[in-house]
Amino acid sequence: MKKKVLSLVFAATLAVATLAGCGGGQAASSSSAASSSGEEATSEVTESTASEATESAASESSAESGGQTLDFYHAYFHDVETWPVAEVMRNIYQDFADAHAGDACTFNPIAVENVLEIATNEVAGGSFPNIVDLAGNEVPLAAIAQGLVIDLKPYIDSEGLQSKVGINYTMNDVDGSIYTVHDQLETLGLWYNADIYEAAGASTPDKWNSYADMAAAMDAIRAGGGDGVYAYSAGQGSIRLFNTYIGVADPEAASSPLTPEFVNSDLFAEAFKTVAAMDQANGSANAQDDVGNFSGDFNSGKCATFLNGVWAAGGFGDATGTIKAGIYPGSASRSAPGGGLTIASGLTPEQEALALEFVKYMTSDEVQERIFLEVNANPCNTDIDLTALADSSDSETVRLLAEACTLANGADHIMKTTASVWGEDVSNAITNKLIECSVEGTDIDAKCADLQAELAALIG
Repeated sequence: MKKKVLSLVFAATLAVATLAGCGGGQAASSSSAASSSGEEATSEVTESTASEATESAASESSAESGGQTLDFYHAYFHDVETWPVAEVMRNIYQDFADAHAGDACTFNPIAVENVLEIATNEVAGGSFPNIVDLAGNEVPLAAIAQGLVIDLKPYIDSEGLQSKVGINYTMNDVDGSIYTVHDQLETLGLWYNADIYEAAGASTPDKWNSYADMAAAMDAIRAGGGDGVYAYSAGQGSIRLFNTYIGVADPEAASSPLTPEFVNSDLFAEAFKTVAAMDQANGSANAQDDVGNFSGDFNSGKCATFLNGVWAAGGFGDATGTIKAGIYPGSASRSAPGGGLTIASGLTPEQEALALEFVKYMTSDEVQERIFLEVNANPCNTDIDLTALADSSDSETVRLLAEACTLANGADHIMKTTASVWGEDVSNAITNKLIECSVEGTDIDAKCADLQAELAALIG
């Protein structure tokens, strides 16, 4: 079965600063962004410090290597107290730079606060930064249309890297070309409190063949899960239920542009009304537009089901013993690489060779194992045995992460997010209507009709 997958995006806010690039005429302007964990940097370790130090060191090394530099822009600018993962990734990048010190071209990693703005600003001027990690954001279509980025597929094929890049090979395929490779996957299933489920006599996610099965389990939790316990994290989580409902029933519809015909289809209305009814039973107090807001309740045993990604494994603290990973009804998950390492066209032969070698390095078994064990992310490399790595670790977080990734990677239906396929405006409109439906007594049929009219106007 052909698997359908998603790509998530990192939120970003515009700032200022200009960064000079080398080769192919690339220059870049940076901006500020929130991290993938939703935390904001509280340190000055951004462009003004980390990048200046990196550029200074690169300048000295560049002079020794004949003056060529490959500038690599990435979003791991956070200090170690804010987001320890960022330091791990910076170290991985620096290891590559050190290994290639003295080469014809110097590898220069530059931490910035908004790689997406760097890329889009450059594309607007008809160029592209040397090499960028797009942090899950899609490659700008204008960059592809203008020939500003290279096709990585010939290199992947010649080096036999298909299993190393994993689902990048199919999910980042654009008319037979691959313009980006992300070294880690954005993967979402769900988490549940096994003790609450057992106490309530609720069926667990591995037994949910349909959304009716999930709804029955949520009813059981409300009836017997204990005082103050609610069934699941609705709101942002609800769009994930809606997304997977459609993805299981009609994979093609979930992965194709939204049309007026589908908006007015029976399946669209069925998916919306099913999730809306579940949300209303779950209660408006338990519906928010940021699923991260439920982490405290989930860790403390108030929320039975946490509709969040595999990365949440590191945030459960002392609650890990009662927490299990799961996927959506009908054996569904949402997992995809999105945009990652993307290389400009027009580089010198030395720059392009080094950039391609970096792609190979980041998808290598050694680095991919570090991404799993130290970054706690789902690696793209399908040769990595996550279970074996977890068995060799004494970390409960790693064990949970392996469980979650293995379930999500093995789902019968793996799909893209609603936002990535249908657009943020459409996704937000659906989410907002579902939140409105969580209020007791709300007419779900009327809200569905309102949503269909709103979406018809949005897509034209």
